Amino acid sequence: MLQAHELEKLLTKAQDTSIGKDKKFADILNAGDEDYRILYQEFQKQVPVYDYNRLYNAYWHRTRSGEKDVCWPGQVKYFALSSGTSEASSKYIPVTNDMLKAIRRTSVRQILSLAHYDNLPSELFTKKVLMLGGSTMLNNTGIYYEGDLSGITASQLPLWFQSFYKPGPKIAKERNWEQKLNEITRQAKDWDVGVIVGVPAWLQILLEKIIAHYGVKTIHDVWPNLSIFCHGGVAFEPYKKGFEKLLARPLVYMETYLASEGFIAYQALPDRKSMRLVLDNGIFMEFVPFNDTNFGPDGQLVEHPQTCMIDGVEEGKEYALLLTTCAGAYRYLIGDVIRIVSKEESEIVITGRTKHFLSLCGEHLSVDNMNKAINLVAEELNIDIPEFTVAGIPHGSLFAHHWIIGTNGPADAAQVRERLDARLKELNDDYATERLHALKEVQVDVVPASFFYRFLKMKGKEGGQNKFPRVIKGQQYQELTAFLEQENR
Repeated sequence: MLQAHELEKLLTKAQDTSIGKDKKFADILNAGDEDYRILYQEFQKQVPVYDYNRLYNAYWHRTRSGEKDVCWPGQVKYFALSSGTSEASSKYIPVTNDMLKAIRRTSVRQILSLAHYDNLPSELFTKKVLMLGGSTMLNNTGIYYEGDLSGITASQLPLWFQSFYKPGPKIAKERNWEQKLNEITRQAKDWDVGVIVGVPAWLQILLEKIIAHYGVKTIHDVWPNLSIFCHGGVAFEPYKKGFEKLLARPLVYMETYLASEGFIAYQALPDRKSMRLVLDNGIFMEFVPFNDTNFGPDGQLVEHPQTCMIDGVEEGKEYALLLTTCAGAYRYLIGDVIRIVSKEESEIVITGRTKHFLSLCGEHLSVDNMNKAINLVAEELNIDIPEFTVAGIPHGSLFAHHWIIGTNGPADAAQVRERLDARLKELNDDYATERLHALKEVQVDVVPASFFYRFLKMKGKEGGQNKFPRVIKGQQYQELTAFLEQENR
């Protein structure tokens, strides 16, 4: 079994590290030598489940001081800075040389999967690939380098790929996001781009900028051979309607699941909205049923959750992911929630985040519900809604939802509210029930989509891999509503 073999390889290589000795990896390997089920049972017994704070405080902080062999053999030379949302504080996720090699191997697999796409011209493979990500000018602390994962991986591109890569090393180093977009725009006419890679919101902004600069109708007037958009990090559906207005002809969309912790899955076949898990390349995965037994009301994982390997999952059910990786993560809660689409083909879709759902009073509203409802409303009203966020707030002694919805063009807030509430009731029975009881109000503010990007810029989170959270809470909500009031004034 691929995943059992991967777990065995990871534990074998890490058995002489600090965590390997503390958690008795050698004993786990000896006990499970004949049976992978015993190997996994011993692994569950010896190694606790970690979230970021628990693993960082126990081990990862030591790697930032240059200590070797803490969670993975050798010294960690790179850290990916990740918050996952617009939060101010950054997480320091270790990125080892073994992980960089694994990411490159999976990237090649996805490129090879293009053989399944019949309608792609053969000359596409000679065109340039524009990767819009963080700066490759990493911050050197004297002990390690830190930056966006996209910047780290772009700075480590293999020689054979560098002749295809755009925007090229000079622009890729630029840390000022606006200057980077301006320089790409200025040189865009000189590049024959066939593939674009990046987060949908920022790529859409770039394409709009290029079209306006050259006074053309679509991006294909500048890049006639553009055929593929490889995207990830956020659901693409809310952006698709506005994005396709920038095109003269349809693109092939390929989704990737490349997180700071590793390359987890990619779209392997055309005309599918699911991705295939990578089961044999430096990552061992565990699946935690996403239910009230394993998670508290705020998305906090219980101390001893139910977990299973890939052979124990059920199709149609949602799971949170735990990762054990060749970057020194162990039973690490990545925070994403996925649904199993095909157990036989290990195909998944991402449905949300463990903490990005609303259940103030039992409405159990997932990001997947939100995305579907927003897309339906956008279609019905013929408007673009590329960005939105929602917060749960008090309403007297009961509760309300406050939606802030970003559109490209005018929209009537009352009309959006009515349609959105109706669609959510159709999609989610619990929501429909609670709208009759504890969930007394739905408040909607409609703003330009650029409002969200200005807020990210104010927070120092402009560009690269940054995206806006679909569910917002606490201090973030207070800051956003203060920003909204200021914008309205």
